[in-house]
Amino acid sequence: PPRSTLFPYTTLFRSFHVVRFQQMAKDAMKQIYANGHIPILVGGTGFYIQAVLYDIDFTENKSDPKYRRELEQYAKDYGAAKLHDRLREADPKAGQEIHANNVKRIIRALEYYHLTGSRISDHNEVQRAKESPYEFRYFVLNDERNRLYKRIDARVDQMMEDGLLAEVRDLKNRGYTKELVSMQGLGYKELLAYLEGEITLEEAVYRIKRDTRHFAKRQITWFKRERDVIWIDKNEYGYNEDAILETMKKQIPFFHSEV
Repeated sequence: PPRSTLFPYTTLFRSFHVVRFQQMAKDAMKQIYANGHIPILVGGTGFYIQAVLYDIDFTENKSDPKYRRELEQYAKDYGAAKLHDRLREADPKAGQEIHANNVKRIIRALEYYHLTGSRISDHNEVQRAKESPYEFRYFVLNDERNRLYKRIDARVDQMMEDGLLAEVRDLKNRGYTKELVSMQGLGYKELLAYLEGEITLEEAVYRIKRDTRHFAKRQITWFKRERDVIWIDKNEYGYNEDAILETMKKQIPFFHSEV
């Protein structure tokens, strides 16, 4: 039925970020513990995992909406690369760690420097050095690069077959724009560019595959820097998932005690 026959149509946008993720994950973990089970955190970017695992404190992070809007406008006027140049000048280490296309994180780092006079990379180093409040096992499943890239390409093709374009079109029709963090995700921003007539569909799919491969490469680099990581190279197990699972279980005291 037409929306007007149901209720006045109002689009409410709620920003999702690492602080919300951390709180939601901790709330879910409390419930899992209360049910007598052990939480398993799967997937996510390295930074989001780190935020939960080491209980990173974000309470000191104030904001300056006016300054943030100025940076957002600067990025629109001069491009993400120019904004990234400003970050590299203010905080070289953060400039190296944060990708030039990640405008959201670049702005946050510049905002932090603007408000505190300190580099966010230094703040992050302090937080990374914290001891985790959890006893955990941190597994990273790895694969040969060529095989990984082929799986990424096949996954993108499957996502397209499963209706990713229709999903992005629906979100666009609801008023979701490229300025929203959620629409900057891989697959969304490329198809949104297609729907806005900026590129062809073929080019959009190519960019999704290319950028996902680049993202996977950066993830591997991130995890190699992380402490306490247990690497599982799948090819060493002949891609036998049962054997991989048994190796992981042996690393966990609860399972090991039962063996």
